[in-house]
Amino acid sequence: MTAIAVVTGANRGIGKEVCRQMAGRGILVLLTARDLGKARDACQEIASDNIQPKQLDVTDDANIRGLRDEILAQYGRLDVLVNNAAIHYDHWQKALQADFNVVSEAINTNLYGPWRMAKAFAPLLKKSAQPRIVNVSSGSGSLATMGAGPPAYNISKTALNALTRMLAAEMAADGILVNAICPGWVATEMGGEGGRPIPDGAAGIVWAATLPDGGPTGGFFRDQQPLEW
Repeated sequence: MTAIAVVTGANRGIGKEVCRQMAGRGILVLLTARDLGKARDACQEIASDNIQPKQLDVTDDANIRGLRDEILAQYGRLDVLVNNAAIHYDHWQKALQADFNVVSEAINTNLYGPWRMAKAFAPLLKKSAQPRIVNVSSGSGSLATMGAGPPAYNISKTALNALTRMLAAEMAADGILVNAICPGWVATEMGGEGGRPIPDGAAGIVWAATLPDGGPTGGFFRDQQPLEW
């Protein structure tokens, strides 16, 4: 049976490459973006029969429910949820001078977005034989190594790591593996020049999305290796 996956914020960068790699494994990938036109353009660029474009804004509960209901009606389940959508790598700010509007926007997308998605899609994931949730995090959210840095982004990723732990514990009885993945510093529009190739960063996300039964859950990884929280 073909696995069904949803990837958020997937019209560019790491999200688009995750879709490309998963489609190459025979997974039916629903590539989502806030702008349906951009989602369609990304699908055309990848040019795979295993990818479909969908409009999704992870800050909009009604929009999320609409996609959930569509997937339920068409497929009856969801196998993989990749929470990739993220905004505001606010390198121009420091914590003591932070604009709380920027902080709130980052938290709304980077934390509440995955939280909304997990709540909405949990019933569909429970219908899967091998359900997986991957929260695309960052080493910037690690308390073990944290110092000064982009405050809105860092705090939103630290909170996402905490959510990962909670969801993993709550969903363990249903066999849902939930992990946080740091793709590393990747040369994307957000990451800037000098980072690693996008396919390398995406590979760890695809690994977590396709873990076998009995694989890790509630973990924080980069390149399949554990990171300190």
